[in-house]
Amino acid sequence: MRPNIVTEAGVQTRVGQWWNAIPFLTSSVVVVCGVIYLICLLTGYDTFYEVCFLPSAIISRFQVYRFYTAIIFHGSLLHVLFNMMALVPMGSELERIMGSVRLLYLTILLATTNAILHLIIASLAGYNPFYQYDHLMNECAIGFSGILFSMIVIETSLSGVTSRSVFGLFNVPAKLYPWILLIVFQLLMTNVSLLGHLCGILSGFSYSYGLFNFLMPGSSFFTTIESASWMSSFVRRPKFIMCTGGNPSSYIPTYSAQNTTSSGFSTGNAWRSLSSWLPQREASNQSSEDSRFPGRGRTLSTARDPAAPAGETDPNLHARLLEDSSSPDRLSDATVNTMADSRQVPIANAAVLPQTQGRVTAPEEQIQKLVAMGFDRTQVEVALAAADDDLTVAVEILMSQQA
Repeated sequence: MRPNIVTEAGVQTRVGQWWNAIPFLTSSVVVVCGVIYLICLLTGYDTFYEVCFLPSAIISRFQVYRFYTAIIFHGSLLHVLFNMMALVPMGSELERIMGSVRLLYLTILLATTNAILHLIIASLAGYNPFYQYDHLMNECAIGFSGILFSMIVIETSLSGVTSRSVFGLFNVPAKLYPWILLIVFQLLMTNVSLLGHLCGILSGFSYSYGLFNFLMPGSSFFTTIESASWMSSFVRRPKFIMCTGGNPSSYIPTYSAQNTTSSGFSTGNAWRSLSSWLPQREASNQSSEDSRFPGRGRTLSTARDPAAPAGETDPNLHARLLEDSSSPDRLSDATVNTMADSRQVPIANAAVLPQTQGRVTAPEEQIQKLVAMGFDRTQVEVALAAADDDLTVAVEILMSQQA
């Protein structure tokens, strides 16, 4: 017989599970950037002069395509690897909230605004009459890191955290987190685009504060795209996220929107606040069970004394029934009548039994069955009355009395 062997999942299985958890658009960007880098590596293309973001070429030759080609090309293996590793967690979170099509639109919007801001700042620095920084106009920038800095700002504003960790070394305020990263990368890596990262931060803050809301179409726009016939092959993929499953608004909550939800009725406290307004049903006070009467629903502790006023119970009825039933000669008609009336009032489980008029003792057939088992007839009648004519419970009562 083969023993039970528990093994851990292999590397291939873990990588497959990790990849399957990445939504459609984020994984597509990873594939596109990886394939483009592989093609450049195999073909020996390493100048990137025709595809990079070059302000002088954009202004002089109006090469607007550089806005978008620059973000999908990378200069080295570490460059593309680090950018894609940073994209996976942030892009996956934003895609699950916004949907695949909406995040694609946002990515294109961020690429456009980053490029325009980069172009404006480079032009002002290169052509100002005081001191000209000509090298900014001829700086060839590539990589997805500008979009990543925008996503960092948006994800930080969405999460609502007050502090972020910088590489696990120290914590900084959340609003300063992208600026600290900008400084750290600039100090550690000399061959990075300061303007590219800076414009990414500026675009992220502009979007988070709602300055780009007029550029974001409504949910019906994205729903129309998703329902188009040419999108059916993409929508059917399991990792594709519909916009209707994300945030119903056309943009992520901004800082101002988050401040309005900090008054106690936020997402985490919404149900607790609502439940505190609803009327609460009081739990019935159940008396402790007696070992001589097994079960919970058949206890007689709340049976009402017929001589007591309505709504009051006789707390000594339980003990009196045991004392009277243990001695047949002490059993009186008043006890039997009390037992009959006790079946007509609510019991411990708060269920009201239907009233039976004109019947004081149990059916003769049930009495004969228990008498045939060797129990005393008087005790049988009392037990059946207490058990509401339930033979099983009556037998338990009679057995407990004999014990």
